[in-house]
Amino acid sequence: MKRIINEIKLRLPAKSVNEAVARSVISAFMAELNPTIDELGDVRCAVSEAVTNCIVHAYRDLPDGVDGYVYISARLYDNRELSVEISDNGCGIEDVTLARTPAYTTGELGERCGMGFLVMESFMDSLSVKSRLHKGTTVLMRKNLKP
Repeated sequence: MKRIINEIKLRLPAKSVNEAVARSVISAFMAELNPTIDELGDVRCAVSEAVTNCIVHAYRDLPDGVDGYVYISARLYDNRELSVEISDNGCGIEDVTLARTPAYTTGELGERCGMGFLVMESFMDSLSVKSRLHKGTTVLMRKNLKP
């Protein structure tokens, strides 16, 4: 049975500047397992995409000057697995299956490419998405690091 060897929790305002903060914090956090450059790049890209989705989509209906938050928790396990959970308390996703379809977007045509979940999935070993309308969305990603 795998055992947690370290964990971290963050709460960041849903502002674009915090996408880089999240990526950097998770990179530093996973350094304990001495990941390869490729593994580090994969996780950084997936975290960036998940946080950007929260910032762009989750709180799009909030009035100006009111911030939502992005919640991030990460765990390192003794079997060299990293789990990263990114969530929000935003508008939620009406149809997660449809939202995971390549090229699907709720943004303006030409504004977004609709590849967010595909990007996350391609860089991580597993991806699960749970969402409730008007309650928020949680993305759980896992990456198994090389010995």
